[in-house]
Parts: sequence; structure tokens; C-alpha cells
Amino acid sequence: MPNPAVFASAYNRPQAREGPHQPYKNEAGSNPVLRGVTLAIISSIIASSNYIQNIFWKLNGFDKLKEVKILKEYEPRHDPTVVSIPSSSEESPSLTNLPLPPPRASASNYYTCADYHELYSSGNLTPSDVVEQLLPLIRRDVKPIGPYSVAFIDTKVELVRAAAKASTRRYRDGKPLSVLDGVPVAVKDEVDLSGYKKTLGSKLDFTDSKDRTAWCVQKWQEAGAVIIGKTNMHEVGLDTTNNNQTWGTPLNPHNNGYYTGGSSGGSAFVVASGIAPICLGVDGGGSIRLPSSFCGIYGLKPSHGRVSSRVDHEFNDSVVVNGPMASSIDDLALGYRIMAQPDPVSNRSSGFANPLLQSSQAVGLPGKKYIAIDRDWVNRSDQVVLDMFNAAIDHYVKTQGYEVVDIKIPLLPEGQKAHALTILSESRSHFSPQQIKKLSWHNQLLLNVAGSHATAQDFLFSQRLRNLQMCHLAWLWEKYPGLLVLTPTTPCAGWKIGKPSDITNGYGVSDGDMSLRSMEYVYLANFLGTPAISCPMGYTDADVPVGLMAMGEWGSEEQLLAFGKEGLGLLAKEGGVRRPRGDKMWMDVLAVSKAGQ
Repeated sequence: MPNPAVFASAYNRPQAREGPHQPYKNEAGSNPVLRGVTLAIISSIIASSNYIQNIFWKLNGFDKLKEVKILKEYEPRHDPTVVSIPSSSEESPSLTNLPLPPPRASASNYYTCADYHELYSSGNLTPSDVVEQLLPLIRRDVKPIGPYSVAFIDTKVELVRAAAKASTRRYRDGKPLSVLDGVPVAVKDEVDLSGYKKTLGSKLDFTDSKDRTAWCVQKWQEAGAVIIGKTNMHEVGLDTTNNNQTWGTPLNPHNNGYYTGGSSGGSAFVVASGIAPICLGVDGGGSIRLPSSFCGIYGLKPSHGRVSSRVDHEFNDSVVVNGPMASSIDDLALGYRIMAQPDPVSNRSSGFANPLLQSSQAVGLPGKKYIAIDRDWVNRSDQVVLDMFNAAIDHYVKTQGYEVVDIKIPLLPEGQKAHALTILSESRSHFSPQQIKKLSWHNQLLLNVAGSHATAQDFLFSQRLRNLQMCHLAWLWEKYPGLLVLTPTTPCAGWKIGKPSDITNGYGVSDGDMSLRSMEYVYLANFLGTPAISCPMGYTDADVPVGLMAMGEWGSEEQLLAFGKEGLGLLAKEGGVRRPRGDKMWMDVLAVSKAGQ
């Protein structure tokens, strides 16, 4: 049976069926690292030759999925959405009754929404005070540009000031809309926001013709959040560094020699640098969780279909979801619960329980609490990551009462190829040949090789594999109710910038093998439609954060948030989740705002 703490019932749930037993085998990649002019030349040559494109296609093994014989026993599954039918009452929850998250515990931690709310409520600070200090820091339309503006694509000053002024008035009248009222937040450029263009981090314009705001962003606005701008991203979301030659490359606030990760790297930078406690990200192949891990913050990838965009055209529709990124687990929960309110117009979103109601109910699980580990998969991590992971497992077992279950998930390397084939094929269908020519050389390479050479048979076999793995996970969750699949968020301790010129050469860099390695654990939740959370679990000697990821059953977001809360003791020796050391990449927004009054 499905996890009773998550579902009253469900539809579109896959058949519980154990997958095949096959030895884990993941061959090392063999793609060359291309950078600068060399990348441009090779990308141009490949774009001009179907023959060469086909060679690269076969070298990466994309044509091998149809050779996996057992896949013929499964029907293709194109939509991984599994909708939970809520058992709770239909009462309308009140935003004003949302619980107040705890304030930060010490000066080495990030501010939380509670710190803003307390200062606003006391009259010691106003939302207008805060935005007047933030605007010079984040604007790129002034000279000199703001020191944190690389994380933003645009900030509409008058819209920001108007939202802050309205919030200030509400606090003055003693009528804030919620604990999120007046709190600065930012939205990834991939998401529709009225008054702003949508470029997807490129030179192109994908703005909604009706100039509307996505449903999930509307929910934040209705709670009083002050949206301070749209954030930088890896161009069209198709890599994991956030190296962006058009809008600039934000550097990891914890260690400037490393990338923030992507594709929601701008949002991760904004949270990690202290500019805002919550940002919106988009995740099609780890794009929320990966930069959250690299930047030492929390990130939640919800179940497929749970968070409605409504007006978005939902690039990569069968894998992409919107979700929150935050500097504390409580703020992550707050951001998620508000943005994930069911959209009555969406066939997917409207079927889920309202998280504002779920959060007020106990999310207890009957019997044991299970952690599942596929050892062959996890052991591919760098040693420093693996050591932190094993310490995290020890914490959950000894202090939180979890039992470890060794599992096998079939065809994981093949699944990653199937996910890549799916996301690139779906992406390419949204771009014309003329638009592709205006993208970065790296994205032209991806879309011309993997995006254009997938046959109908290749695509269908990828969806057969999706069904196989969904059925296998359904079987595991039937056997172990509430089971959480744990891995590091990424097998690598950050992504070091190869050469300083990689972020300034005007051409970019393409490291396909590292891209695939960074996505080795995160892709599965996108492909299967399940929710997953990334939580900070440690820091390397180079001050690079490392994340722990838990993947839960469809609809188990509240369980994952509770899991994140249980892991706070992991960083007790660090004094909790810590902000970047030193003042170079950290902005004490509230202190600066007080001083500027």
C-alpha cells in the first residue's frame, strides 16, 4: 500500500513491480573538455554535419537503450505525475495563521523570515528601509553596477518600491498578510513575472505574450513577499555550472574559485550571499538541488505537477518543476507551502492536498523509519563526500531512529541517459533552428547532437525505462512504507572553475563528463516525478559546502521537510548552517538597513 501518511488514495500510481537484478556498471566518460575558441569551432563543425553529430550521439551511448531487452516488457510512460487525493477537509487555510519560523540562532547563521518579521512588527525597520539598501547592491542598470548584480538579470525598481511601500503600510496598520510579508525574495528568470522579460538566461526573449505572473509566484505575492528581481541562470537551463557568457557568472559565495552550480545558480547565490532568505528555482535535472548543495543552502524539488505555473509553457514538461531554495529548513517549508497551494485550473496541481493544511497535521509514519541506500551507486562519490554521507547516516540512525535498508535500483546509468535524451529532446522541440543559432556554443552542441538525433524509437524506449524504474520504486515503497532513498546530492565536492578565462572568454566551456557526474544522483527524481530535498551536511577544508539528498514517495514533501529538520544536528560542530566566512561575499542586509535609516 502507498505511504498512509502521504496518501488517502492516488491515481496514476505505477504498478508495484520489482525490476530486474543487474550488476551496476557505469563506464567512465570520454568527452573532451572544450573551452574558448576551440569550443566555438568544434560546435560549428558539428552543427554543419549530421554525420559528425551521429558519431557523437553513438559515442555517448544514446542509441543503446533499445538494446535493453527487458524494456519491451514495459509500456512507455510519458508523464511521471502521481497525484495524491487529499483526505483533509476543504477548509480554506489562513495565511495570517502560518507559524512563525524561529529566528537565526547566532551571528554565524543566516537570517530567517522571522528576523525580518520581528523587526517589521516592532517598527524598528520597514520593508522600504530594506529595499532601499538592497537596490544599489543588485541593480545592473546603474553605474557602477551593484556588487551583487551578477546574480540578477533584471530588477524593476518601481515595482520593488511599490511592493515594499504596501507592505510597510500593512505593518504600520498592524495587518501583515503573513510571516512572509515584506520579506525580499527573488524569482528565477525561467518563470513568468508580470512587468519582466523572460530570457531563460539567453539573448532571446520568451516573455509571455499576456504579461502574466506564474501561479506559484502569485501565491508569494499574495502573502506579501517583496520580489526584488529575476535571477541569473545557466542559459536555457541546460547545464550545471551557471557559467553564463551573456549575463555574467556568479561565483560561489563560500569559495570564489568554484561555481555556484546551476541552472538555478543566480537564486542560490542570492540566498547564500544573504541578499534574500528565499528564492524560487526551477529543477529539470537537479537545477534546484545541485546549486543548493554547492552553495550550502536548502533546496526542495517537489513532486511533478504539484507546484503550478499555469501560464508557463513548462519547458521540458515531463521533468521540470518549480520549487523553493532557502537558507533555513523552516524558510524552505514556508516558501514551499505558500507557493504549492493547489491551482484549481491545473489538472495536476488541483489534485494534491493543500500544503498549508498538511503542515498543521502530524506527518507521522507508522512503525519504522527507513533509509534506503544503493551502495554501488553511492560509493562512486569522492571520498570527502562519502565520509560526510556516512557520518550523516550515522546521525540519522543513532539520534533519529532510522533503520538502514540496502537496496538496488535497476539500470541507473541507463536511466541517466534516458533522462538526458528526454530533457534534450523536449527542450529542442521548443526552439527553432534560428533560435538555437543564437544560443551559447555549448548549448548548440547539446541540442544539435542529443536533441536532434533521438529517433521515435529511442524516445519511446527511454519512457519504457522510466516506467520500469517507477514500478520498482513503487514496489520498494509498498515493502517499506515511508522509505527515503538517500545519496549525496552530488558525488563531487563542488565544481572548481577550471581556468579564470572560462567565465570571461565570451565562448564558455563544455565539460560533458563533469556535467553528467554532477547530475548522477539528482536526475532520478526528475525522471520519475518524485520529490527530493537537498540539505547541507558539511564543508570541505576549502570551505566548499556539500549536500545530502533524500528522495521520497510521490507527494511526500512534508516528510522530506521533517527529515531536513531532523538533520539540523549534523552541523552542530559548525554552529549550524553557516553563512560564508568573511564579508567579501556576505551581505548583512538587516544590519546595513538599520544603519541606513
